[in-house]
Amino acid sequence: MSHPHKHPARPRAIALFGGSFDPVHVGHMAVARAALRRFHLDEIHFIPSGRPPHKPNNDLAPFPARYAMVALACAGHPAYVASLDEAGADASGLHTFYSIDTVRRFRRRLRASDRLYFIIGVDAFLHIPTWRSYEALLDSCDFIVASRPGFKLDALRLLIPPELLARDPGDRHTIVLRHTRVHLLDTVRSHVSATEIRERCRHHKPIHGLVPVRVEEYILRQALYS
Repeated sequence: MSHPHKHPARPRAIALFGGSFDPVHVGHMAVARAALRRFHLDEIHFIPSGRPPHKPNNDLAPFPARYAMVALACAGHPAYVASLDEAGADASGLHTFYSIDTVRRFRRRLRASDRLYFIIGVDAFLHIPTWRSYEALLDSCDFIVASRPGFKLDALRLLIPPELLARDPGDRHTIVLRHTRVHLLDTVRSHVSATEIRERCRHHKPIHGLVPVRVEEYILRQALYS
């Protein structure tokens, strides 16, 4: 009895998009849309941070509120996943997680043929040498660096240890490493900042158009930053 030949499942492209998301705003969503299109991503996991190593936790809105806003922003987008990966075992969001550990957890869940990306803003990437095990992190997944138009890739290349670089220099949008790549995404033009949104809320100014509509409704209903 013959069995039909089974074709192996095609490799998937998965991106991790971490941040405090305090709140998630239209700039984040614009980056996600641009990355989805350019890299043909199957999923983008929005990962609200628990207690970021570089930020005092008391400056953040409670984790459940930040996760709720991310979930509302992702609703209706089949490729967007609101992730509890940094909520901790007790779902409190009060624990510190490091990006290298989060990437390794995801890598264990994926097949060897799947491609893993890490979406990050250029200002955060410029500080990546201060991150825990940053050489291992750069070596473990591709990076999509969301930048302002006109930003030069050479500024990012200077941050990468020479031993990680491949001989192929890449092009004006890509740095080729031994096992991974750093891609510059410079097509997003958004000047929205979470700080500005929180300030507007504190002064009872409108935030319409700065955050997704469902997120705006949530912030106003909860008086989150007032």
